Amino acid sequence: MSVTENAPSLINVYFVLLPDSLVLDWAGPAEALRIANQALTASSQPPRFQLHFVSPTPTSVTSVGVMLTGLQPLPVLSSTAPCWVVLVGQPGSVISVDADATRAVLHWLRGLRLATGRLELVMVCAGSVLAAHAGLLAGRRATTHHHHLDELQQIEPRCDVVTNRVFVVDGPVFTSAGVTTGIDLFLHRISAICGPVLAARVAQTMVVALRRGPHDPEFSPFLAWRGHLHPALHRVQDAVSQMPAQAWSVAAMAAVAHASPRHLSRLFALHAGIAPLDYLRRIRMAVAQAALESGCSVSQAASMAGFSSSTQLRRAWHQFEMAGTPSKISSLSNK
Repeated sequence: MSVTENAPSLINVYFVLLPDSLVLDWAGPAEALRIANQALTASSQPPRFQLHFVSPTPTSVTSVGVMLTGLQPLPVLSSTAPCWVVLVGQPGSVISVDADATRAVLHWLRGLRLATGRLELVMVCAGSVLAAHAGLLAGRRATTHHHHLDELQQIEPRCDVVTNRVFVVDGPVFTSAGVTTGIDLFLHRISAICGPVLAARVAQTMVVALRRGPHDPEFSPFLAWRGHLHPALHRVQDAVSQMPAQAWSVAAMAAVAHASPRHLSRLFALHAGIAPLDYLRRIRMAVAQAALESGCSVSQAASMAGFSSSTQLRRAWHQFEMAGTPSKISSLSNK
């Protein structure tokens, strides 16, 4: 089998842009995907996202008055190639659906057959209101900008409208609270597709703080302690996350940061709020847990995460008060 055949599928991302589309709703997520592709290419991996900007009309004026030209027509979507349809908001306290362009988009949306991993619907701000008008949020959990929460519930009473959330995931339907939270949602999507380390790198490039995901009771160790802007510290955290099994010491981490061990410890305390070795242990625990949940044995998980033995992993598991036991999690994953 060729390298091309082994390459992961390219995801076509269709940004649906109606007149007066809120620029930050789609430009921020689009930049996140572009930077993710750039980071993948830099590490000799194929890009994962193909961006398309579509509309019922070839030109459209944005919320800030800039004219967009060369917009592609609404596509006939493949039943096999994975794709995301992205809906964004417009200015105003109520979203009007009377315009010809909006009616054309709603007609197109009603023909979509959503499926996880194939055809997924991603909404920023009041994009969820458009989806509700198209009947795509019945029986779904969703959120939207706080100005449109009541509107969303009135349009689709069968939707479980969630308040005070950055974003909500329900199968193939992804909704966010609006404007900059679209970036949070797309970082979450990038993390799921390309891994949390790359998502953290994208967030660092965009100079935004990573927030926790919709289902996590607490921050993922790969994403936590990354809400700072110190480049040397990000280099160390990237290296530890990518190679957790390496024989890391404070001195080895300091070499990556081009700092003394003492200075690195100060940087961790000041900018990340955690000690270097404590950060390492938490990353290793996250790697071990993921390995166990994927069906690896305790000894295999210990080796992958950088623990010297299965006994050391079990001891650390107890110290961190993790749920269950390593052996039980591994056995359950193999059933």
